[in-house]
Amino acid sequence: SLYNINQTKIMEDKLTNQMTNQSKIVRPSDDPVVAIRALRLRSNVSSVTQYHDKNAADADQWLTVTADALTTIDSVLKNLYEQATGAANKYETSEDLSIILEQMKSLTKEFYASGNVDYAGRYVFSGFRTDTAITFSAEDISQMQKHPVSYNITESIGYESISTINYTDFSVLDNGLPAGAAATESYEQYVTNTTMYRFRLAYNSVDGKNPDGTDKLPTLKHNGTDLTAAGAITSYATAEEAYKAVADGTEKGIAFIATTGELVFSKDYYEQQFKEGDTFEVNYDKSDWKEGDINPVHYFPCVETKDDGQKINYNTVKEDQDIYYDVGFNQKIQVNTVTTEVFTHDVQRDMDDFYSQSMQQLKAIETKISDIEKKMENLPEDHPDYQNLSKQLEGAKKADAYIRENIQVKFENQITKYQKYRDQNDLAITNNATRGSRLDLITQRLCNQKATFKELQTDNEGIDITQVAVELSSSELTYQAALMATGKIMQTNLMNYI
Repeated sequence: SLYNINQTKIMEDKLTNQMTNQSKIVRPSDDPVVAIRALRLRSNVSSVTQYHDKNAADADQWLTVTADALTTIDSVLKNLYEQATGAANKYETSEDLSIILEQMKSLTKEFYASGNVDYAGRYVFSGFRTDTAITFSAEDISQMQKHPVSYNITESIGYESISTINYTDFSVLDNGLPAGAAATESYEQYVTNTTMYRFRLAYNSVDGKNPDGTDKLPTLKHNGTDLTAAGAITSYATAEEAYKAVADGTEKGIAFIATTGELVFSKDYYEQQFKEGDTFEVNYDKSDWKEGDINPVHYFPCVETKDDGQKINYNTVKEDQDIYYDVGFNQKIQVNTVTTEVFTHDVQRDMDDFYSQSMQQLKAIETKISDIEKKMENLPEDHPDYQNLSKQLEGAKKADAYIRENIQVKFENQITKYQKYRDQNDLAITNNATRGSRLDLITQRLCNQKATFKELQTDNEGIDITQVAVELSSSELTYQAALMATGKIMQTNLMNYI
């Protein structure tokens, strides 16, 4: 009787556990086959849940943040395109152009600021350096002022990257006609507009002086030949001096301008020395950094030197900066868009050109014209100085026409450039959207796999609640009956039995 009662209690306990845990087994020994299959299915469910609920969701958020940033960048570039289009179609004064350029300058800042977006504390455009923004912040500059940092940067420049620049020389208006000039000669004859060629570095305000005050030249290699060592480069303090020296033929080689980050040379030098397919490498130092400057570690092989003498090498070995997420069994997807796919130094350097050359020349010639006209107002037309000022005014107006034409051409070129930048950004948007579409398909499949594995898990371990409830009720009745039968037996003693 005790054995029967105990067996009934064991069955009732088993069914109660099944009802409570909604599982056929509590321990592997209950059913080894079900237990082994359960371990495998639980592992599958756990993996799929990790891929679906965490990895894929994290990747989707990363792609979404990137897509939003790229959409903002497209809007910024579109506005820059429209500003350049408007400026190219108008005959603007320097004040009008200043307003337009200020708007373009603000948009340019927003262009780079959009690259500093982050997801969960990780910068999405910075490749593997997710803890480093693509531009220096105000806090970074504050730290650099306390602890100066210098970068030795190596840029590789292709032949196709050699650009042109137009320079109008109207110094004759200040210096007067050359000694020995004929009376019939005019100032107009000495106002020139020259097209020059240049290498434009990624940065302006590069180091142009050594600690001892001597000129510090960049190292320019042409097809492996060191042009700096060959004495082909001369340093100039200002862009005006360099442009004038190249324009009038005083500079026969290459003029280096540290303030604007340019290496300028004449058309003759360009045609004699360089040809299509040539390769160039420029090595220079930069220690003067400003808020918004692009961090060179994202673009170039460079060496960072801190104030304590510590040196850190970056990009000594070229490697991909693509970040991949595991989003399925043997499946990976790239989630990041690399800085170099979208952000180019040229957007900022284009603005530098307007401010460092175009606007300065336009303001200077407008001031010169205004000064000449004021002087002429106070003189009678038959005065000898009036005639000379009249000739100067003709020369100034010719220079003004050259400068305005150069500015218009520059804005027209900017229209093409901004469209090129937009095309580059559109390609990044397309690639990001393609990854997102692929991730959606993977996520849908993971969702289906997750549901399938859970269903298999339920079929393997799960119970039929109705059936177990009936069995539990029957087991309880059996247990009660066993107790009643045993109670009746216990009422009869051995003497009664005998």
